Amino acid sequence: TTVDLIFGSNSELRAVAETYAYANAEQAFANDFVDAWVKVMRADRYDLKQ
Repeated sequence: TTVDLIFGSNSELRAVAETYAYANAEQAFANDFVDAWVKVMRADRYDLKQ
């Protein structure tokens, strides 16, 4: 597919995909996803009292 070609031709995307493709990387992916999600959600907050 087009997405496969993009990941295959871009060295940074390919490295990320290979990191999470390992059989024992499921927990690492989940942890990284949660960390990124929290970062995005906190960046969207407008706490004026800080």
